[in-house]
Amino acid sequence: MSVKFKSRSSKDGHRGSAAAEVRRVSKYHTHSIPLDMEDIERDYDKPIVEACIAAKTSLIVRVGMLELGAGTGSFRVREMMHRIAYPMGVHVRADINLTDIEATCTDGVSRITEVVDLPTTGVNTERIWLLEHFADWLSVKCGQAGTYHAMSVVSRELVDNLDEPNIYAAARKAVKEVLAQDQEAAKALKDAVAAAVHNQDEISQSRIDAAAIDTRTAAGLGTVGSTPRSEAVPTTAASDDSKDSRTASATADAVVKDSDSGVVGSAAAGSSAASRSCDFGAEPIEDRASARPTSALGHAQGKARSSDGAASSEQAVSSDWSASFKESTDSKETASSDNAVSSDESVSSEPQAVGGITVRQAHERLDLIERRKPLYSPLFSGFASAVACAAFVFLLGGGPYDMAGAFVGAGIGQWVRRQMLGRRINQFFATGLAVIVAALACVGTLRLAGFFDPVALRHDTAYIGAILFVIPGFPLVTGGLDIAKLDFPSGVQRITYAFSIILVATLGGWAVARMVMLNPQGFEPMNLSPWLMAGLRMIAAFCGVWGFSVLFNSPQRMALVAAVIGALTDTMRLEMQDLLQVPPEMAAFLGAFLAGMLATVWRSSVRHGLLPPHLGYPRISLTVPSIVIMVPGLYMYRAMFYLGQFNTLNALDWAFRAFMVIICLPIGLVTARVLTDRSWRYDV
Repeated sequence: MSVKFKSRSSKDGHRGSAAAEVRRVSKYHTHSIPLDMEDIERDYDKPIVEACIAAKTSLIVRVGMLELGAGTGSFRVREMMHRIAYPMGVHVRADINLTDIEATCTDGVSRITEVVDLPTTGVNTERIWLLEHFADWLSVKCGQAGTYHAMSVVSRELVDNLDEPNIYAAARKAVKEVLAQDQEAAKALKDAVAAAVHNQDEISQSRIDAAAIDTRTAAGLGTVGSTPRSEAVPTTAASDDSKDSRTASATADAVVKDSDSGVVGSAAAGSSAASRSCDFGAEPIEDRASARPTSALGHAQGKARSSDGAASSEQAVSSDWSASFKESTDSKETASSDNAVSSDESVSSEPQAVGGITVRQAHERLDLIERRKPLYSPLFSGFASAVACAAFVFLLGGGPYDMAGAFVGAGIGQWVRRQMLGRRINQFFATGLAVIVAALACVGTLRLAGFFDPVALRHDTAYIGAILFVIPGFPLVTGGLDIAKLDFPSGVQRITYAFSIILVATLGGWAVARMVMLNPQGFEPMNLSPWLMAGLRMIAAFCGVWGFSVLFNSPQRMALVAAVIGALTDTMRLEMQDLLQVPPEMAAFLGAFLAGMLATVWRSSVRHGLLPPHLGYPRISLTVPSIVIMVPGLYMYRAMFYLGQFNTLNALDWAFRAFMVIICLPIGLVTARVLTDRSWRYDV
């Protein structure tokens, strides 16, 4: 009995030690440098600008790791790390690949090198956008100017409210309040200038009337409305009166000139103050917009009414009003900064240090960004995939049956893929299984429809559209952009990864075709009128880009903006191919170029105040979803299908067609960036 118990205890002890060993291994294999190291913990509650180089590097590299994990290219990761390091006074030199970063940081005294790697890669455009705001938020907190948004209130509201369920509504509300305050301040300043001008006119008129009375008195005409003198005036007195008359006239002219200059000075002061209030420059706009000039205006108007002395009183009105406005602005800025401090203190229970946020508070914001759940459930993601692939099939030339089969297959396949990726299943295995499920669901749907209409059985090409949701558009495009920036290691790795995903997907589709004996030969023409076809293509492109944006975890407004750009560019591409007989490669280049230019116009319109500031999305979050629908998935599958039949000539033909279109897409985006961005135009 005791032996049996002892034997069981030994087994339990062995299992416990094995479990402890697994926990120990998993603890020390976290793909990054832990944050509980002694040198980092020592400065964890210090202001960032005063922390040691190890604590600063932990922030810089972590932001780069989050950006890299969101699927963006190495050039954007390097730029983001530099934006985080600059306000801290740190220089960064980083080597960035598909899943790892090696960064060396120095503050002029110490130097440290840190290496991190990712277990996998993916796409998350929302995280890319939030990290842009985090960089501006950190820069403003460290006393530097923001570079992403002209209105730092957008970044502040988004980053400070990351733990709220609907942070975007809070940011939009804050922007509306700031704009309303700014309009009220501008209106008050305009009223102040008008009141000052009116008061100066009254003062000038009273001075002129007084000077005229003195002139008439000196000339012997008496006061206004009195009878002229009848007494004889000696010659010397007359000459003296003439002299006084000339002096009075000169005095009146001087009063008029000084009065006019006082009005101009007051107006200039008001206009300059108005321009300062409406300037969305480096300072946070919420600090300037909250500086109400109410007390200053009242002080200026009272000063203008009580001015009855010399002509310099008008200038005193302008100077006193400006001084009062400056005092009011300073007091409001102090109050605003106090509010910002209290907002930061709410992030952490640690005391707020003087001179900026602490390392702990910055990491807490990054924790919220890293742990943020996807915006859409697997079910809604499957619906978006179904919409995108059905629209993709129509743009390729498919009809209603083809679209219906692709809709069902892509929806089920994406739902299966999300379920597996959520459980951290290997990405290639998840992709292959999702493609097989999608293709079988599409074929089953068409076979079921064949019982009611035998025509549905002839649509053998529809299942190709059902597997197009796995096309790795982001790594394809960002790999080309990295190569354009001479970052060959990252670019080659991204393109290799993209072609690996494509290989797995096409092999899965080919396997299904061999199992159910399919022979896809393309879609049957629908013979629609050109105008109707153009309209339907625009609708289909809009829906397709929207669906792919949802798959990339884009917020709805970002997805809609990308969908508008994609609807314009993809429709133009297809119409050029049909009406002008433009080669597909050139049409793809022009479509991608137009997408890049439209994204730049959108971003510039936001920065110049033509569009609301909370709509300033990163270019890559708009351009890549809008041109993913131009990727020749049908060409790539046909190449693999003919290769499986050992028809090498046709396989090479379709493979080279797909290759030419694929390389023209990033070239179009690069051309647009070179024409609109100095950092891309010059090698610096």
